[in-house]
Amino acid sequence: MDDIISGAPLGPRVSKVKPMDDYKLLLVFNNGESRIFDAKPLFSMHVFEVLKNKVFFDTVKVAHGSVQWPNDIDYCSLSCF
Repeated sequence: MDDIISGAPLGPRVSKVKPMDDYKLLLVFNNGESRIFDAKPLFSMHVFEVLKNKVFFDTVKVAHGSVQWPNDIDYCSLSCF
């Protein structure tokens, strides 16, 4: 099974994240590209409701090429960035 995916590129991964005003994230990817991600649409999903607390939202960090908050809350859908 490892032979099937070995060497297959995963695509750009998040290397830096900075919380911004209005629940947006400035993302920098390992290919040098930067994008702004609006996280507000996530609030409609139960698991992400806690992100409405701006103090908690601002604790975001990079983990394994995606973004993560405490309590194992993460978002890694690169197609949305």
